Amino acid sequence: MNRAATVHLQLRRSFTRLPSCRQASVSFAPRLQSRGFARATEESSAELTEKKRKPKAATPLRRAASASLPIRANPTPTRSEIRPVFTLATAEQYLLSTLRGHLPPASRILHECCWVPKWGENGSEGEVFVFANGTVVCWGLGEAEARKFAAKFVSNSKAEVSPLKEAETEDLEFVTDPSEDTRLQGDLILLGRSPPLSSEGGMPSDLPPSVLPQETLLARYAFSQALSRSTALSALEVSLDGYLSSVALLPDSLQRTGKPGLGRVALVKKLGELLKFRQGLNLNKENFSDTPDFYWAEPVLESYFESLSNALEVKARTSSVNDKITYAAEMQSVLRELLTETSAYRMEFIIIALITVEVIICLIRDGPELWHIVMDKEEDKIPQAVTETNLTQ
Repeated sequence: MNRAATVHLQLRRSFTRLPSCRQASVSFAPRLQSRGFARATEESSAELTEKKRKPKAATPLRRAASASLPIRANPTPTRSEIRPVFTLATAEQYLLSTLRGHLPPASRILHECCWVPKWGENGSEGEVFVFANGTVVCWGLGEAEARKFAAKFVSNSKAEVSPLKEAETEDLEFVTDPSEDTRLQGDLILLGRSPPLSSEGGMPSDLPPSVLPQETLLARYAFSQALSRSTALSALEVSLDGYLSSVALLPDSLQRTGKPGLGRVALVKKLGELLKFRQGLNLNKENFSDTPDFYWAEPVLESYFESLSNALEVKARTSSVNDKITYAAEMQSVLRELLTETSAYRMEFIIIALITVEVIICLIRDGPELWHIVMDKEEDKIPQAVTETNLTQ
């Protein structure tokens, strides 16, 4: 067989193999696509599951959020669905005596708050705790319902003292399970069994029906008070950050120009604003350092309150705010001393200028008379000197 025939035979063989190769490639490609789609489906479902299980806790609780995953991922027949706990702060303080008459008729005074056992719209119901530190804690209600409650009952009551420019919020979640002990697990509140109270007067009598079990009412109250403190502290932190931003350029102005950059009146106003921050943080009845008196006789409720307060880092944040206020007070003390020294220098200059003006006026007014007196004395001395000179000669 010559060379041309050999090449011709090889070409025929290659053309006869092409369909099988094409068919193999076509049949192989869909198999790869189906595997990729299945893998993408599994990944997307895993991501959706992860997003569904991801807690909606506040920032300080995210480090402990993994502790609640066993409860979230393993529902039981006795356990309810996971529901929200939403906290809303709209003012520095509420006048509860004024607010009490504007709340729903079923509301009651419960220790240091106003308790609304049942409220809701559009089929969703929950209970509400209103505290004097300007916060509203809603169990079983989301952000939209909480804002509706605040707009309907709080804003129209004229009970807000120093309303906030922007409401501060904090959200958590809870679940009920009668077979479990009441506790905070990770970023999830579990309402279940609670030991009996130490005092008989802890639980009020003749309570109206509530959306949630009355057996855990005081536990919800303790958790709510911890949440209200944390949210009120967040509002104070935001206000203090705004204040520190307003005086942040004063040291730079002092460095560049040698002047404080604020007048005396403006500086005194800033100092008053700073003292108001410290008063609200440490001296008011609803301060952030002391444990409420009610928990002294109820160690179980105190443990609920302290567990959530520690998880929200209330004490550490309070200490940090105090340090910021101390720094701002020291800075303003230095600026006030500089203003005092500047005023003292100015007063000394004014006194020297007044003395100089008085001297000039005296010279203008009595200068000619003094000149004549001096000149007359000189003229009298000249003949006397001449006479003495002649006598000596």
